[in-house]
Amino acid sequence: MTNKDISRVLVVDDDPEICSLLKDYLEQHKLGVDTVLSGSALFNLYPKLDFDIIILDIMMPGDDGFEVCRKIRQHSQVPIIMLTAGSDETDRIIGLELGADDYMSKPFNPRELLARIKAVLRRTEVSTIESKNTQYHFGDWILNSESRMLNHVDGIEVPLNSSEFDLLLLFLNNPGHTFSRDELSNHIKGRESFPFDRSIDVQVSRLRSRLKDGGKTPQLIKTIRGTGYILTAHVESLG
Repeated sequence: MTNKDISRVLVVDDDPEICSLLKDYLEQHKLGVDTVLSGSALFNLYPKLDFDIIILDIMMPGDDGFEVCRKIRQHSQVPIIMLTAGSDETDRIIGLELGADDYMSKPFNPRELLARIKAVLRRTEVSTIESKNTQYHFGDWILNSESRMLNHVDGIEVPLNSSEFDLLLLFLNNPGHTFSRDELSNHIKGRESFPFDRSIDVQVSRLRSRLKDGGKTPQLIKTIRGTGYILTAHVESLG
């Protein structure tokens, strides 16, 4: 960021009208905004992805939003909000599985998108401050909350995106507590989950995959049927 007082937003959408609308609206609310019309333009112009958050449309020519999200996650954990077509639940689930932090359906209200952006930025800032210089040891894993890197005892490093990190940190700070889906949604997205919304389940499943949590070994994050999720592992703070 060139100005630490201004959060930088990148809008990736092949519709110039939407890019212009969002740029004007978000800049009115004290955000720095850049726009590109394709994934190739994104990587050509901004290879370092030096942004605080990316707004990424799914339906684009060339590499679609899914492919762009996958490429971003290969070397960056910058928060991503995906714009999905209509109310297609499959698009939302795929986006979350690829590492997106949140989603909105088109057409959308710019005011709601602004609220989502602020919620993600606020959560990222707060979790960074609260967790600085702290390591958590649980099971065969160590979470370094300053680097946001998850390390296995055998030396494997696993990067986490902002939602995965926040979700894991919440569990680690509250071992043995059963969280409802609404509680997890409020923490991660700043709102309760909608009826039939599977996004929290998808994000828990993605986190379990990161932790290789399943198979014949006891689950670190256990499902409490009809209630929510609980971290069952013993947690040690290493300071």
